[in-house]
Amino acid sequence: MRVLLLFGGRSAEHDVSRVTAVAVARALDPDKYEVVPVGITTDGRWLLANEAQAMLEAGRDALPAAFAVEGERVQPPTEPGRGALVVAERESPLGVDVVLPMLHGPYGEDGTVQGLLELAGLPYVGSGVLGSAVGMDKIMMKRAFVSDGLPVAPSLPLRDGHDRAAFARSVDAALGYPCFVKPSNMGSSVGVSKAHDAAELAAALDLAFEYDEWILAEAMVQGREIEVAVLGDDPPEASLPGEIVPGAEFYDYADKYEAGNAKLLAPAPLDEAETAAIRALAVRAFEACRVEAMARVDFFYTERGFVVNELNTIPGFTPISMYPRLWEVSGLSYPQLLDRLIQLAVARHARRAHRGGRQR
Repeated sequence: MRVLLLFGGRSAEHDVSRVTAVAVARALDPDKYEVVPVGITTDGRWLLANEAQAMLEAGRDALPAAFAVEGERVQPPTEPGRGALVVAERESPLGVDVVLPMLHGPYGEDGTVQGLLELAGLPYVGSGVLGSAVGMDKIMMKRAFVSDGLPVAPSLPLRDGHDRAAFARSVDAALGYPCFVKPSNMGSSVGVSKAHDAAELAAALDLAFEYDEWILAEAMVQGREIEVAVLGDDPPEASLPGEIVPGAEFYDYADKYEAGNAKLLAPAPLDEAETAAIRALAVRAFEACRVEAMARVDFFYTERGFVVNELNTIPGFTPISMYPRLWEVSGLSYPQLLDRLIQLAVARHARRAHRGGRQR
């Protein structure tokens, strides 16, 4: 099976995606899959990663830490079919069977690439257009959680250009300090700040608006950070939970990818009843957002119980990332997890092939 591994992308998480792609390529069984690595540059060009492909053909044990996004230009799909992607200079179709998008953040995790692949008629791993879009936009995600009766932290949205002074007054009255300010569409804690007062709130708004037109301020929740991996579709399954012990004031980008001071406990030290409760909540959150195939659902565990924070439809996917680690401790190895995700992608594509007015 020819698997197009799509990585890089236009978002601020471009470099994280390049690292993820190496881990995924190394784990895909070469007896089952031929990996076709395609990188997307930060300005949106699609390139056949020739150097990465040569390394994969030479052997997967000596792969670099991150794939380079360079090579021959690839024409993104413009018509349906297995040969929808073409190496432009050679006018040669890539002929892939399934697409594995490892694109974190906007222009990859938010339904944009998923919509393109739907138009191209290509099976792809992960959530569809709707689940991807809702799972990327924190404001809409929280509305979905609330509509399903899930416990969430109080929050307030703001669109750029609207009255910031009035918003600051609302934050002071409804949320208090400290609070968190986040771009609505971004991941890996990029653009997230903890504001302890009105002055820090103003600076936090400036930073968040660098990444998105919509932001939200969220009340601080004091509690343990618990995560659950969800896999499947109908019905989805939840892994054993894990726990993040931040090495900084909160689990920010530097703590995740640079300092390495955070502790990841898998499984989390929870009793049987707590574990059952959070796994059930994770599935509810997954289904509330119409997510498919995979997501990591993040919680706070407080004195009053679990609070749903957010979910990620393309979570970190290196072997030490929480999503594959949680499936590992739940009895599913990294290569088996990728097998399952590819099987889900192919099955969904076949299931939907004759719907929506498509020709038989």
